[in-house]
Amino acid sequence: MRNGKDDRILNATGIIVEYNPFHNGHLHHLEMTKELTGADVTVAVMSGYFLQRGEPALLGKWERAGMALHAGVDLVIELPYSFATQHSSVFAKGAVSLLDSVGCSSFCFGSEDGNIETFEGTANTLQTRQAEYNAAIRKYSKEGLSYPAALSKAFLSLGLKEPFIDLSKPNNILGFHYIQARDEIDSGMKAYTVTRKAADYHDEHFASPSIASATSIRKALFVNGDPGEIRSLLPPESMRALKAYEDTYGSLHRWEDYWPLLQYKILSTPIDQLRRIYEIEEGIEHRIVECASRSSSFTECMNRLKSKRYTWTRLQRMLLHILMNVTKEEMSARSSRPSYIRLLAMSASGREYLRLHKKAISLPLISKLSSADPVEAALDIRAANIFSMGLKGPDARMESMKKEWSTPPLQLQKS
Repeated sequence: MRNGKDDRILNATGIIVEYNPFHNGHLHHLEMTKELTGADVTVAVMSGYFLQRGEPALLGKWERAGMALHAGVDLVIELPYSFATQHSSVFAKGAVSLLDSVGCSSFCFGSEDGNIETFEGTANTLQTRQAEYNAAIRKYSKEGLSYPAALSKAFLSLGLKEPFIDLSKPNNILGFHYIQARDEIDSGMKAYTVTRKAADYHDEHFASPSIASATSIRKALFVNGDPGEIRSLLPPESMRALKAYEDTYGSLHRWEDYWPLLQYKILSTPIDQLRRIYEIEEGIEHRIVECASRSSSFTECMNRLKSKRYTWTRLQRMLLHILMNVTKEEMSARSSRPSYIRLLAMSASGREYLRLHKKAISLPLISKLSSADPVEAALDIRAANIFSMGLKGPDARMESMKKEWSTPPLQLQKS
């Protein structure tokens, strides 16, 4: 930081998150990010109401932003629906672009590999063989492999001898795409990575008394029905936020709460219109209708739909886009990068960062939804409304919908 009241520069680092919910593993990542980068300010790009795996968040974005703020994040900005619910390369490009636009000099992600030199080396090598690599991905995808499996097999088919990252691991895949996105947009941000501690991304069981995956935490909440079981795995503020949300709205969010709406949408939509929905391809709309008509729950429908060709995540995203009525035309008309920055929360340090650096931020900074371009914000408004439909009772739904328009950025006075 430079001397002089108006001549200071705060160094910002970025993280890309969903916080569904914020747990001790996230806290470890946040603390290690600050330690590794030495940054003055931490900026989190956070998915809104629906997430990259094609599922609703447990609770609203404002509550999750509050969890982040109390844990020590300085700025929370929203990753729009059109990036947050996409496959890893589009998700990564949207998030990294926002971090670059807000002025971050670095970013840090969690990974199974934990060695940033390996990520950089892999990205640099593939850049020289991109056409060959992309052709191999297309080949294995046509053979019926899922995208992550095709990605991994395509990489192995190149026969590279140096140590490279394992592209069969979910966080390695995301991290690799973060590096690629940074290079693609020609950003000068420096990348760091932190080894995921104790729990893998998809673990359904607790790996330690204090660290667990968000998947296992959600399972404890919905399957085991025992909130006390997760108390040691979350910071106290996260536990308070979960309880307060349930007390206010009557429930947390899960796919099963949207099943009647989704089933109605699938069965009442003509096939030619289903075919226009984003990510629906190769005739899968017929199978979706068949499975929906024979299923009594979302989980049953998913189990009927799943196959070697389509991952659970990809199928969930398809069904989410059907629920949201997002068409191929609508998505293709949108920009390849976010066009504004939606501010959700800020600490005193975050507020000071914006005051000192606002002129250097390369996108419009939006603190109220009414200030956003209505065309660009349309999908996020729709997401807020549909997300609210998962709540029980009209009062809870109306209260949730109003928050999207009436809630100003959360502020934490203590730096």
